[in-house]
Amino acid sequence: MAQLITANGYSILFPDSFSSRGESSLCSQKFSSRKIKQSHRSDDVDGALLWLETQPWADTSKIALLGWSHGGSTALRSIDANRQKVASRKLQPSTAITFYQGCSDVLKTNFRPQIPLVMMLAELDDWTAPGPCIQLAKNVGASYFVYPDSYHDFDNPVGKVRLRTDVPNGVNPGKGVHVGRNPITGPQAWDQLLLTLRKQWE
Repeated sequence: MAQLITANGYSILFPDSFSSRGESSLCSQKFSSRKIKQSHRSDDVDGALLWLETQPWADTSKIALLGWSHGGSTALRSIDANRQKVASRKLQPSTAITFYQGCSDVLKTNFRPQIPLVMMLAELDDWTAPGPCIQLAKNVGASYFVYPDSYHDFDNPVGKVRLRTDVPNGVNPGKGVHVGRNPITGPQAWDQLLLTLRKQWE
């Protein structure tokens, strides 16, 4: 992703929410046992924005917030206009683009995006099902794309679809989830990401 973004003339910043807190991944952890929450990661988003404000090279009028899976859910929290911390933030991203995040919890709230939101969803996702995100998008007027014959992590540039039995969550808890590359729809989603950025900043 860094190569894709920089090759198209943008800069990219990766906040490290995991190793800075002594973790490497959340995937195999039950929701109830996770020490790193979306609240922690959204704090990291705020910290990243504050840091960008001080960087003379950064065009702060053109900031996109990108997130995959748990990071995508974090992005939703980070743009929820109902949160005072978000609504009063001095520096706001221009747009948020999320990939196959979970939307079940946020769908139960009165979520309202502070900025334009585009969601990239996988039709066959049995980890974070696309249905709640489709409904959320319709509720708030967000844009979304559902990629056919695709599972969680379908935009991974390498590998193939496999069953991960170490993931305790998902649509069928305890039965594992399917993850992996779709060589057709993955590149399509990345093209759509770039198109979204170009249209946002024309």
